[in-house]
Amino acid sequence: MESTKILLDESEIPQAWYNIQADLPEPMPPALHPGTREPIGPEDLAPLFPAALIEQEVSQERWIEIPDEVRSVYALWRPSPLYRARRLEKALKTPARIYYKWEGVSPSGSHKPNTAVAQAFYNREEGIKRIATETGAGQWGTALSFACGLFDLECMVYMVKISFDQKPYRKAIIETYGGTVVASPSTQTEAGRQILAQDPDSPGSLGIAISEAIEDAASREDTHYALGSVLNHVLLHQTVIGMEAELQLQKAGEALPDVAVGCFGGGSNFAGFAFPFMRHRLDHDKDDLRIVACEPASCPTLTKGEYRYDFGDAVGMTPLMPMHTLGHGFVPAPVHAGGLRYHGAAPLVSHLLQGNHLEAKAYQQLECFEAGVQFARSEGIVPAPEANHVIKGAVDEAIRCRETGEEQVIAFNLCGHGHFDMAAYAAYFAGDLEKHEFTGQMLDENMKELSELPTM
Repeated sequence: MESTKILLDESEIPQAWYNIQADLPEPMPPALHPGTREPIGPEDLAPLFPAALIEQEVSQERWIEIPDEVRSVYALWRPSPLYRARRLEKALKTPARIYYKWEGVSPSGSHKPNTAVAQAFYNREEGIKRIATETGAGQWGTALSFACGLFDLECMVYMVKISFDQKPYRKAIIETYGGTVVASPSTQTEAGRQILAQDPDSPGSLGIAISEAIEDAASREDTHYALGSVLNHVLLHQTVIGMEAELQLQKAGEALPDVAVGCFGGGSNFAGFAFPFMRHRLDHDKDDLRIVACEPASCPTLTKGEYRYDFGDAVGMTPLMPMHTLGHGFVPAPVHAGGLRYHGAAPLVSHLLQGNHLEAKAYQQLECFEAGVQFARSEGIVPAPEANHVIKGAVDEAIRCRETGEEQVIAFNLCGHGHFDMAAYAAYFAGDLEKHEFTGQMLDENMKELSELPTM
């Protein structure tokens, strides 16, 4: 019988995270203080993050050791399996060999605990008692609530309102893990009240929810802030995905993939899978390795956004980050892939895109759901709406191979299941999902707000 799953032993859980900053061809531009517009220092981040995470944010060391206590928690679900998608290959009639890393086996059902556990651990070590955060589709809020429960921390979650309404069971699972969750924009913060005064029916955005969580954390000495994507240390923690996948591909008799694909919102899931493969491209071990980021056409940060300094939140509380952005005031259309509805992008991913080390493609939600349903009917897993974007990207690559006859290896990260997203699938089958297109006119309007910010 042909093998389907490529498994690793718990002893093969990575012992260190991979830090791509050590291998960048050119250093990244610095993040800037929102007030002085000067490069930020550790003292500027200390009110929000523990010292260990601040050190990881700026580290140039290639490998950063994973604490034993974190690896012990990882063992609840890591190493995650790598699957050969033989049935999908057959359905697509492609000569390509398709592999997917399955992160839905984690307790919260996605890749997010890889960094949630690490962040909760480092905050506990520094004596913090409470963490405030934001969440889009609810995956990050779920993961952080799970992690905080393990380390005896309180967890306060500001959930984007449209997702709060669309995904009631996300709220329930966050509360099951012990977290507190409110719809954002809320009346609990000045940032939320400010947004509601301008638009009482605001669907919310990750930028708005970030503003609320940061304000919450900054107002209490016992509280730190935790971000589920974008920042360097968050991407760092996710690299356990790609490192395991690289070893699993070797066990399957493959060297490296020809194409590595990931869905893209803020960047953590994409980078966690792609960066360990990217190092082979940067080291010239495999110059022809293609790395593809798949994002929603309604929020096309990489494909249509400008590369410049912008705030990571909606009201301008975060440092100014060098990134692709649609403008911090942008409120994305209420598509069901809530975890990908972010106006900005991880600075590390943006920097590598500027250097032409990766590609970006944007897809409509209807074509992504079509690909997700085909995947479910072939492989048996119902993907999260976010993951449908990477499936669409992988399917397109497989069809390209069918047309060219190339027997390439396509690998992608299936970042989570859609068990709490069935309302989105019901809407798809009922024909109620809409197409949303981000236009050049929308970008021009959003960029007007950034006219006084520094440029690169």
